[in-house]
Amino acid sequence: LPDGVAPARPDAVRQHLAFLGEAGDQVGGSLDHLQAARALAAAVVPRLADFAAVELLDVVADSAGPAADIADTVRVRRVGVVHNDDPGRWDEIAPEGEILRLPPGTACLQAMRTGRTVHLPRVDKACADRLAAPFTDRDLRPLYTGRALVIVPLIARGRALGNIKLLRKPDRPGFDDVDLALLGELARRGALCIDNGRLYRREVHVAQELQRSMLPDDPPDVAGARVRYRYRPAGQAAQVGGDWFDAIPLPGCRLGIVVGDVMGHGLTSAAIMGQLRTAVRTLAGEDTRPGRLLRQLDGLARRLGEDYLATCLYAIYDPVARTCTLANAGHVPPVLVGPDGESRVLDLPEGVPIGVGGAPFEAVQIPVEDGSRLVLCTDGLLERRDRDLDQGLRELRRHLAAAPPDLDAACDAVLAGLGSDNPVDDVALVAVGFDGIPPADVAAWDLEPEPSMVRWARAQVADRLAAWKLDALTPTIQLLASELATNALLHGAGAVRLRLVRGRALVCEVYDDGADLPHLRTAAATDETGRGLQLVSHLAGRWGTHRTAHGKVVWFEHDL
Repeated sequence: LPDGVAPARPDAVRQHLAFLGEAGDQVGGSLDHLQAARALAAAVVPRLADFAAVELLDVVADSAGPAADIADTVRVRRVGVVHNDDPGRWDEIAPEGEILRLPPGTACLQAMRTGRTVHLPRVDKACADRLAAPFTDRDLRPLYTGRALVIVPLIARGRALGNIKLLRKPDRPGFDDVDLALLGELARRGALCIDNGRLYRREVHVAQELQRSMLPDDPPDVAGARVRYRYRPAGQAAQVGGDWFDAIPLPGCRLGIVVGDVMGHGLTSAAIMGQLRTAVRTLAGEDTRPGRLLRQLDGLARRLGEDYLATCLYAIYDPVARTCTLANAGHVPPVLVGPDGESRVLDLPEGVPIGVGGAPFEAVQIPVEDGSRLVLCTDGLLERRDRDLDQGLRELRRHLAAAPPDLDAACDAVLAGLGSDNPVDDVALVAVGFDGIPPADVAAWDLEPEPSMVRWARAQVADRLAAWKLDALTPTIQLLASELATNALLHGAGAVRLRLVRGRALVCEVYDDGADLPHLRTAAATDETGRGLQLVSHLAGRWGTHRTAHGKVVWFEHDL
């Protein structure tokens, strides 16, 4: 007890401790700092006060940054008001949510600056005039006059967060030393709960922003496929997780689709998700096959730490061959909906989660018809307390069977049927419509590996561009295609194949059986070779090279 406070009787001490325990549980029952502040105001009315208002520094109420030193003038927000007068009695002169500017010399500012409680046993008319003076747009004197006033600073970790203002009616005894001691202890506990909630909210906000910044904005516009996303974060702040999804345009008009879920929740899971998503994008950009991509992703996760586990499903759709190649690492299996509306859960080797190690990831290639839809999701969409994964997959198939053909409408229908407005886990949904590229937009030639093949290839390219009414591109495409064909003849091996694909852009690919990948280099003025890829780099919109199962392919794209 503070100096001068007489010890209370044992039964009174037990009552005080019981009150502190109950009030502490009430204030500490929420991780929301604003709700904790309102609970603090409610805990003292009517036991210790007839009116209570909690005012927090504006920066604390917003959780925008750390609590700062108290300046001469500060902005506070009244976040909680509780009283036992008639309902609405003080709504106009002391509304909840109001932002106040405290000028120098005010009692509230004094309490926060000194860290000491301000106690006025009885507020007379002159004192009420001083307390109400900063508020020129309203009359606060009726709230103060004749009442006992206590202003207790809310201080946690050595920083002032705000204060709690308490008033007792004139017909009630003033605050005694025991009341002040109780209020001081309760304010210390309440301030710590408020600060913990504020720090927690900041961490959750950082995790949410990190998670959102690493998720794709708009689906890519690619030839032969349509992609739609839906993402719904967990309803509980504590459940910020590591769900991610992506659609990645690949060479040859192909499309990579990935859905993953880092195990656990919080800032660490969101950060790991970002690293894995970046790694998938990098590996996919090198045209890594699904099984190998998951193996490399597994190695990365194990290098990050032993406890970093994630499920992941990666698929590549080829709109020319009309195939989909998938590999799974312990993730929810996808659902394929045929053009006739019939759906099936794809039977894939389940695989172990990323980060476990020691197990292979087997890829499966399936043919897909034009008009089919592939639906991938995370377990937050399917699993609930009253529904396991198998039941969720059956429900997903049922909703897909009744969904409209439009992908956006289908995604909305699935979320409306299976999702929740307040999900306990993140929900990610990716729907891909397989349209294919018409055979008339694809031309391919097998070239004999001899010098005359370059001239013949130029003629075939010109004829095909004329048939596509792209004659304006003929000189550039002929030049670039002949450079790639010449490189395949001189530096490649085995059979050579040339392919043109008309999609969102014009794609030219040259295949050969050689294993060595060409690379761009700077040719000196006297060099007779080494300028082919320089021409491709300068004239094409994009170009690249990657290995295939039996060799390599060098490609370029030219915008239409």
